[in-house]
Amino acid sequence: MPPSEIEHLQLEANGVSLHLACQGDGPLVVMCHGYPGLWYSWRHQMPALARAGYRAVALDMRGYGRSSRPQAVEAYGLDHLSADVLAVLEHFGEHQAVLLGHDFGANLAWYMAVYYPQRLRGIAPLCVPYDMELAGGGDMLPSELYAAIAENHFFHMHYYQAPGLAESHLVGREREFLERLFWALSAKEELLNWENFPSEGIHYIDALAPPAEPLPWSWLSKEDMDYYEQEYLAAGPAKAFAGGANAYRVMDYNWRLTRDRAHAEITLPTLWVGGEKDPVVTLAGDGPFDHMQSKVSDLRGPTLLPGAGHFIQQEQPEMLNDLLLEFLASL
Repeated sequence: MPPSEIEHLQLEANGVSLHLACQGDGPLVVMCHGYPGLWYSWRHQMPALARAGYRAVALDMRGYGRSSRPQAVEAYGLDHLSADVLAVLEHFGEHQAVLLGHDFGANLAWYMAVYYPQRLRGIAPLCVPYDMELAGGGDMLPSELYAAIAENHFFHMHYYQAPGLAESHLVGREREFLERLFWALSAKEELLNWENFPSEGIHYIDALAPPAEPLPWSWLSKEDMDYYEQEYLAAGPAKAFAGGANAYRVMDYNWRLTRDRAHAEITLPTLWVGGEKDPVVTLAGDGPFDHMQSKVSDLRGPTLLPGAGHFIQQEQPEMLNDLLLEFLASL
């Protein structure tokens, strides 16, 4: 039986308007993207979930696409993002859902597993291991950690801390930046080349190599990139990257927010999947994976997908879908 068509709706909640893409009917699976992402980043998962008997709901997270783009940094805190997810559950009349998160969406899944476990049947935080220091899981204020790294070379997480700076550098270069960033985080490129650049006087876009291959790529068509560009620019150039930039700036806020339950045990069923060539895995090192295995009592994985960088939902959709459906069926 073919999946139903994707339905788009706007949900008004928590002082923002959230764009949702919905497909299928059944137990609720909520999908939260990271940066650079949109609901569209889950386009290969939604029909597979719908065919398997689930209601797949992918958000444009606040700051992205057709959702509101507040300018206050604190508006992107994990407490506010959690409230958005809970509003989705309420909209569909569900007490619980399974939460899939990628990149910054993975940080949200980890947070909700600690603070709202009663509202979740399970989580799949993709690509970011639990309590990763660079994602705010360490005992040092994130901005101080980023500044220390930036003393030696360019570091994008430090670069984003200055309000408005990164956004101003990208006005008129939005398409170029998206193509460079998607390429740099994929299996074929090496994001960490930015270590060859000095911290001062460099814009992030100039620390990213131009794609070695023109579109289409095996996992991303020109039409896909056209859609990303269109949706990022939907609120105008000044707000194009509001969500991504503020996700870095809110790290200190989130760190303070979670001090009362730092390094908490997680008992929810948890699927962890990443890409073999994901630079986040390289940045993490072995420590966060050892820590994750000690702190997450019902961990399925970790699994690293061959031929995938950071965008595993798009680079290896069939492999990921098989793992997701097996996980969901086990709950």
